[in-house]
Amino acid sequence: MRLGLISDLHGNRLALEAVLEDLEEAGIDRLVCLGDVAAGPEPRATIERLQALECPVVVGNWDCWLLEGMPNLPGEAGPKLRDQGDWSAAQLGEPEQAFLAALPPHVELNLDGAAVLCVHGSPRSIMEDIYATTPETELAGMLDGFRPAFVVAGHTHVQLLRPHGTTLFLNPGSVGLPCCSRPAHGPACISPWAEYAILSVEDGRVSTELRRAPYDVISLLELARASGMPHADFWASCWLTP
Repeated sequence: MRLGLISDLHGNRLALEAVLEDLEEAGIDRLVCLGDVAAGPEPRATIERLQALECPVVVGNWDCWLLEGMPNLPGEAGPKLRDQGDWSAAQLGEPEQAFLAALPPHVELNLDGAAVLCVHGSPRSIMEDIYATTPETELAGMLDGFRPAFVVAGHTHVQLLRPHGTTLFLNPGSVGLPCCSRPAHGPACISPWAEYAILSVEDGRVSTELRRAPYDVISLLELARASGMPHADFWASCWLTP
């Protein structure tokens, strides 16, 4: 059984299409999306494409913000990101809003007998980060009573594979905004590819693939500038280009 994992699409339909093409060639059996789907240059079209896939989707923090209102975000980029979130929310109609409102906080799957818990941040909170440096005691608390074979989570925009006791944590990275660096202050540096993962379990044997899919980033940046999304030039400046 092969499970495709995508997360943090951020309204980047071009990147999503590149990943879906790769996943089709890989021959996956199931697909799950780990949230933060719409805030970006093509929020409505990205949701429509995701709905057509009819795959499980969990809710992310940006999905909640688009419905409930953007918070004050920290750092130099915070006000610009808030403006972009407000703009993205305004692009959504009632069907897209209803789709986001119905997203669950977690999805549990069975992969050839192995329990897979799908979340956005951690099993405890959509806002929690899981990194390679997260202390073991914090990871134990984040499990929040769950003891699955696998926890798959997004949120950080950084790919990760990390064991914790009998649980394996897997982050597929970000389809729409993969981070090559996340400074404490100032904007992130965005990589010029889309990231995703494949988790396979067969006869008790586990394999994981952290993958990258190339696509036309220059066309994405041009699309963003033409979309009406505020601060598009600033957003484009955060990207490394091929």
